[in-house]
Amino acid sequence: MLRALSVAAAARRPLRLPRPCAPPGPLLLGLLCRQVRAAAGSTGAEHGSVLKTPKGTRYHHPVQMALRERLFRTVVSCFKRHGAAAIDTPVLELREMLMEKYGDNSRLIYELQDQGGELLALRYDLTVPFARYLAMNKITNIKRYHIAKVYRRDNPAMTRGRYREFYQCVNDRRILNGVFAICGIPESKLSTMCSTLDKLDKMPWEEVRSEMVGEKGLSPEAADRIGEYVQLHGGLDLIEQLLQDPKLSQNKLAKEGLGDMKLLFEYLTLFGITGKVSFDLSLARGLDYYTGVIYEAVLLQQENDHGEESVSVGSVAGGGRYDGLVGMFDPKGRKVPCVGVSIGIERIFSILEHRMKASGEKVRMTETQVMVATPQKHLLSARLKLISELWDVGIKAEMMYRKDPKLLKQLQYCEDMGIPLVAIIGEQELKDGVVKLRDVATREEVDIPREQLAAEIRRRLVP
Repeated sequence: MLRALSVAAAARRPLRLPRPCAPPGPLLLGLLCRQVRAAAGSTGAEHGSVLKTPKGTRYHHPVQMALRERLFRTVVSCFKRHGAAAIDTPVLELREMLMEKYGDNSRLIYELQDQGGELLALRYDLTVPFARYLAMNKITNIKRYHIAKVYRRDNPAMTRGRYREFYQCVNDRRILNGVFAICGIPESKLSTMCSTLDKLDKMPWEEVRSEMVGEKGLSPEAADRIGEYVQLHGGLDLIEQLLQDPKLSQNKLAKEGLGDMKLLFEYLTLFGITGKVSFDLSLARGLDYYTGVIYEAVLLQQENDHGEESVSVGSVAGGGRYDGLVGMFDPKGRKVPCVGVSIGIERIFSILEHRMKASGEKVRMTETQVMVATPQKHLLSARLKLISELWDVGIKAEMMYRKDPKLLKQLQYCEDMGIPLVAIIGEQELKDGVVKLRDVATREEVDIPREQLAAEIRRRLVP
């Protein structure tokens, strides 16, 4: 209304034309052009550099998602085989719940701004939220698995390669703390020493020692004494050797840890896997909540088909025992013994993806079992009726949604997508009450009575 009044009022005034302006100079034209380009770029419509994912993140194509789902199925089937049940926790956590649980790694937590009076953060791992879940629900006995995303302000590195085997290395925080104690390290420095020692899988001992002395204030003599122990690795023989060590055997924590490690290797012998496990005193797992055995699965051999320098992916799984974490959330401080493992899905996926590309393996993007096709025009309703019958009995089926697609295009789609069977229904099949079932790989076709189609599809798809 106000706009209309303004226009009407302006129309009653005498019309005054502005005086002609001089044409803009080259400098002004250049400035205007830059402003126009900047305005267009702000929409992201013309500049591809704007359309990107944040650093350290990626999207996944259908083929990649199919490969990830295969990996998830393998992992979940292992969990279920051992009696585990699934849970889920919020991706958002109260900031106070996460702080001071991860030692030096607390700086990697994504903190959020005040959200309605609550200081929040994105979950850093699945272990601390699980401990809070146990304390809140007063649970003391559960086998759980949890597949979800976690977030860390880390400096991401994309690594690839083909790996032949990986092994498990184990240690015990009580043994490690015992080593630190007999080397004269005060208890106040145990956490920061573990974080430094945890870098031994990425840098040589000389650089780790330099950080201990130069940045963490350790004396060169103490660092050298630590080096005598943390560079050791082996099996039962090493455990027996350390149990006889005149200094380490006198430390209560270390003695308890070595006793449990000996028992663990006896169990590993029963499972027949001692050859795949190494007792490694350099393993530290730089998180504050570990209280006992700790372990990592580490890739051992790497091949590169293109003669490029190999880059290690590092550990693909890790975990340990954390008996005191639940008590941090329990109002009465009750301790619940816990042990767990976290599998590095992203790292394993990068390896599988590289293997797939190197081998030329074709991964199916869908699980479609049969394609419903027609050879003539005006049979859309016949396709819809047949595919509905298959869906109703649990058959994974699809069809092309063009009204009258050519049969050759329908068959080519099956080959491209890896669909194993085609159910062809034409005018003659409708008259005879049959469906022509085609094997895409062999191109053999056979007429099947319509009421027996689902059973025949299931029979052919049994491994």
